[in-house]
Formats: sequence, structure tokens, C-alpha cells
Amino acid sequence: MTPAERPVSGTGQHEAPPRARGPWARAWDRFKRNRLALISLIFCALLVLVAAAAPLIAPYHFGATDYANQLVGVGSEGHVLGTDQLGRDILSRTIYGLRTALIVAFGAELLALLAALVIGLTAGYRGGRVEQGLMAFTDVMYAFPSYLFAIVMVAVLGRSIIALIIAIGIAGWVTQARLVRAQVLTIKQREYVEAGRAMGASGPTIAIRYILPNAIGPLLVTTSFAIPAAIAAEAGLGLLGLGVQPPTPSWGAMISEGTRFLLAAPHMLLAPAAVFALSLLAFTWVGDGVRDAFDPRGEQR
Repeated sequence: MTPAERPVSGTGQHEAPPRARGPWARAWDRFKRNRLALISLIFCALLVLVAAAAPLIAPYHFGATDYANQLVGVGSEGHVLGTDQLGRDILSRTIYGLRTALIVAFGAELLALLAALVIGLTAGYRGGRVEQGLMAFTDVMYAFPSYLFAIVMVAVLGRSIIALIIAIGIAGWVTQARLVRAQVLTIKQREYVEAGRAMGASGPTIAIRYILPNAIGPLLVTTSFAIPAAIAAEAGLGLLGLGVQPPTPSWGAMISEGTRFLLAAPHMLLAPAAVFALSLLAFTWVGDGVRDAFDPRGEQR
């Protein structure tokens, strides 16, 4: 028996060729090779769990006051990170501030993503005057400073978590809408989209079933960077006194209060500022990892 005639496996049959990995599996493999991004993803997942379990983890309610222990330092009288000027526990308020930040950030990004998908898909697929009108509106919104727009929206809607979600979400959809439109213009000319049209698929079906799944990669990259931007926007509004209504904690409001007592009680500033900075870094590093994972050149690295 010649080598060419020998069976490859013990069953006497040739082994099937290895199955090709999909783009999502290859992207995940590239993401896992980025140690910093993977550790940051685990840290972000822990932040989400802490925020979800805030009532169980926080030692006190965020509004509970201990008038006998105002402005006490770290580790004093049962307060791990001390208290503020009203005797409220800093650790508890930092944990609940994390909850506020993540609710606003994820809610605003979900709203921005929905607006971007509707406008970007419609403009890119329909074309013509519909595209011109939607892109003209998008350009007007792009020219308007997004942070200033968020301030105006909060001033109009009031200080609440819902108002912050709407304000930051409406101010942040423009870049993603332009990206979705660009992706649709490229994808709608491909053969499988033409095949869908030939089989009689309707416009919404083609846009949602054939075009949208292939535009998710770049959109996921922008979303991963938009979340830390929304966290920073929420804290910035709180720093300006336009965040959630007190006594609901916000990192921005806590940092603003901490600067007033910096010399007498530096722990009021350091605790929320440190968690805020670590959270921004972690989400940003996750965004870097997602961007590299969906970079086609990553295969050669």
C-alpha cells in the first residue's frame, strides 16, 4: 500500500478538513491575546455586578446620615472610607454613584445606538432625498457641541436619571449614525444583498437581516468607546450641578463637594475620583481591545 492509499484515521476514512472559524470567533481570539483588555473586561464586569448589587454590598443607604461622625477619616467609627460633611458614608455613596454612572451610561448609549441605527440604516439604504434630508439633519447636530446640547437638555428636562439618559443619548448618536450609513453604502452593493433582493425580500428585511449583522463590528468598536464617554459626561454634568437630584449620589457631585473640603477631609475627593478614574481607564482599555480585535490586520500580528 502506497502512502497515498493509507487511511488517515483508524476508521479507514479521511478526516474532514477543519471547520473555518467565523469572524466573531477570530475577533474573540485576538481580544483574548490582549492581556490588558481582558483584565479590563473582567474589571468592568465586576463593576457592573457591584452596581447591580449595591443595596446588598453598600454598608449604609446612600442618604443615611450619622451626625455624630461628620467628616471622619478613613476607617473611623465603622466607616471604611470615612464620611462627608453630613455624616454620610463615602463608601456607600461611591458604590451608589457607580450604579448611577452605569445606568446613565448604558441607557444613554442604548438610546444613541437605536437612533443611529434607525437614521443610518434608513439613509444608507433608501438613498436619494431621504438620505439627503437625514444627513443634513445629522450634519446640523454634528456641528452643535454635544456637551452643550446635553446641558441644554438637562436644563429643559430637569435633573433626573431619565433626563440624563435622554440628554446624553440624544447628544451622542451622530457619529454612530454616520458610521452606520457608511457601512450600509458599502454592504448593500455586495452579492448576498443582491441575492436577497432577487428572492423578493423587502427593504426592511434586507436592511435588518442582510446588512445590519455585517455592520455590527465597527459599530461595536464605537459603542465600546462611547460608554466611558457617557460616564465622563454624567460626572461632568454632576460637577456642574446638573446631575441627578440630591441626595442620589453622583461621582461628579461627590468630587465637587470633595474639592470644598480638600484640606480638612481629602478622603471625600480621593475615593470617588479614584474609582471614577479606574472605571474610565478600564472601559477605555476594553474599547482599545475591541478595536484591535476587529482590525483585519490583527491576523498578521
